[in-house]
Amino acid sequence: MPWSFLTGKHKHEHQRQESRVEEEEEEEEGGLYRRVPFTRHIVAVGDMHGDMPNARKVLTFAGVVDEHGNWSGDVDYFVQTGDIIDRGDDTILLFLWMERLRVQAAHARGTVLSHLGNHEWMNAIGDWRYVYPSELATFGSIAARQRMLTTGRIGRAWATNYTTASRLPLHPSLGPPNTPYPPHHLSINFQKDSEEESIFHHTYEPLEDDHLSHAALSFVHGGLSPSYSNLSPFPTRINELSDSLLYKLQNRPQPSPHPPSPYPGLPHETTHAEAELYSSNGPLWYRGWATEDDETVCSQVDEVLRKTGTRRMIMGHTPDFHNIKSRCNGKIIIIDTGISHAYGGVLSALSIHYTMIPIGGADSDWWIEKEVVSALYEDRQEVIVTEEREIVGSFRHDES
Repeated sequence: MPWSFLTGKHKHEHQRQESRVEEEEEEEEGGLYRRVPFTRHIVAVGDMHGDMPNARKVLTFAGVVDEHGNWSGDVDYFVQTGDIIDRGDDTILLFLWMERLRVQAAHARGTVLSHLGNHEWMNAIGDWRYVYPSELATFGSIAARQRMLTTGRIGRAWATNYTTASRLPLHPSLGPPNTPYPPHHLSINFQKDSEEESIFHHTYEPLEDDHLSHAALSFVHGGLSPSYSNLSPFPTRINELSDSLLYKLQNRPQPSPHPPSPYPGLPHETTHAEAELYSSNGPLWYRGWATEDDETVCSQVDEVLRKTGTRRMIMGHTPDFHNIKSRCNGKIIIIDTGISHAYGGVLSALSIHYTMIPIGGADSDWWIEKEVVSALYEDRQEVIVTEEREIVGSFRHDES
């Protein structure tokens, strides 16, 4: 199959998605919808860092690809959280493979969600500290590598098919990936806490399907800092800043790479919000969810989840070479295990199985909602968290 890129609407526009499980489509019978089960399977993989063989191994045992490296059709979403580049020689092979899988997935009614990590941004800036001479040789020259990362296949893929953040709904009633949260149609109401207190706070008018309003996952490379100022609307604001900054970097005269030349820095026309995106407190570099103590992170995570309309935050960037790291009962999951030979960490992937099963009779609106989050390794699978609850609502599974 030839290498190609997806065409059509921009990645941040709402795209129509179809359920890949045909037996779960709702059928209209006598004016009533038949309630049927729904399932969604998501696999996420962290930093790959220039290692095609290990990446192939991970995606194979995770069920994303078959033995030939082609899309298997066994998952609905494959998410990669950035840092494909640097520390290894397989930059070109990996990025072109991601684009091939993206096309194959779309043909099989699946989706690939790709993210820019801090190392993709470093290379876009001209910070090549982690570029091996052997990797540079695969491009042919410095100029050829710069062209590939700006106007060439890899640069075009970054601009068209990669984001800095994603919000992935677990159920199609919440919309396609990257539907903004809060939704534009929600209004803000103000109310007083009590007659004695004059403190006002705002709440959003609940959705009709309020039980599922936060049934979504966030994905970024580094982390969503509690004090980052552009969390909302999520992920729209972050990705708008990402698009604008990447455009400036790719369209400026390319500086001589550092080293040996001086560090080029961000373009002079970079805005304060764009600079904050790339700061240590921004979603590309933030490490607090991995490094702060349990009491601190578990006291902060719920507010970030509330602002982003999600149940869990999934990120890479800060490696644990032994296992995927879960904190606060699975609200924070860090999936970088150093799978590249540059680190020698354990090979791993994250799996999320989400189901909604109807219960009761034909007139019932009750469902059992279940989410099973597991860490996948070459030789084992470990369940991180299982959550199950009964909910009520007239949920439609179609994504048209």
